[in-house]
Amino acid sequence: MTDYAATAPARLATRLAFFTGGFASGCCAPLFPFIKAQIGADEGAFGLVLLCLGLGSIVAMPITGIVAARKGARAMILLGGLGLVICLPLLTIMTGPIGAGTLLFLFGASLGTIDVAMNIHGAEVQEREGRPLMSNFHAQFSIGGFCGAGLTTLLLSMNVSPAAAAAIGGLIGLATMLGARPRLLPVSGVEPVAFVRPRGIVLLLAALAAITFLVEGAILDWGALLVVDRQLIAVENAGIGYILFSIAMVLARLTGDQTVGIMGEFKVLIIGSVTAIAGLAAVLVFTTPIFAFGGFILIGLGAANLVPIVFSAAGRQKIMPPSLAVASVTTTGYAGILLGPALVGFVADTTSLTAAFWLLAVLFAIIPLTARFVIRA
Repeated sequence: MTDYAATAPARLATRLAFFTGGFASGCCAPLFPFIKAQIGADEGAFGLVLLCLGLGSIVAMPITGIVAARKGARAMILLGGLGLVICLPLLTIMTGPIGAGTLLFLFGASLGTIDVAMNIHGAEVQEREGRPLMSNFHAQFSIGGFCGAGLTTLLLSMNVSPAAAAAIGGLIGLATMLGARPRLLPVSGVEPVAFVRPRGIVLLLAALAAITFLVEGAILDWGALLVVDRQLIAVENAGIGYILFSIAMVLARLTGDQTVGIMGEFKVLIIGSVTAIAGLAAVLVFTTPIFAFGGFILIGLGAANLVPIVFSAAGRQKIMPPSLAVASVTTTGYAGILLGPALVGFVADTTSLTAAFWLLAVLFAIIPLTARFVIRA
């Protein structure tokens, strides 16, 4: 029988790492208008500056996988977390686009580092305990994001300077990382692998992660425009859809491990993806706002536990080192978030925004069709 008490510290450390990643990201988001004004950039120039954040993450993710395979995830979690809490306050004192872009690149690299490393660590803890844990870990990231954005917004509304608000956020992030540090698994990697090209089941898992993250990114960036385009609600209230989606996703992830334990990964993949597809259809078909916005709840409930299952499968497959597999899945998933909104915009410009979201529903249908291969990983 597994001694859960023995792994409880590592479990807590993983939750703290996920919370820190989400918290730092959440703290950063409300600061962007102030950063834009401070560096004197227009929308186009600031868009290029923001691109540095994503580039930093994509560069750091595969490197983190290689290092974690050799040295373990602990050092990379601490490195990524420390980078986040250092870069966060520094972002508010940059006065030029080059300096801001450089810091955003480092912030993105730190976020990518902790993102990959904490998923590797979480997969290891889950394997040791022999029970589902990844959904709750990912819920902590969402909770951290909500807390970070809420705290920074509150501080700014109280006329606290952006630099002070960012410093407070950085100190809280530092405290959570200090709490995680002594509890992280002190293991070193045993796989002296420089690089292994993703193949087999890992390619499928990476594709499924990209699809799921693509849908999440589309809901974030295009959901409000979709409901306005369909004349479901006034533009001032268009953000309600994403709020409902986010709340549903957090609640589903908080109970996701129990759900997977009871139903099994296969049923959760099938029911979750079908529920998300039904939610997309509801948003696109219903003209009554209450039913259409109910679709956002269904999307959140359905999609919430798909990515944790994909990461779990990446951590246990034997085709390539788990750390490199998790890095591949994370990098591809993050690329889905970055490229997804652009893809939706291209399709919408060619056809319509509604057609673009129908395409997302079709892509989501790949998940139940391949579910049996995922659980065999």
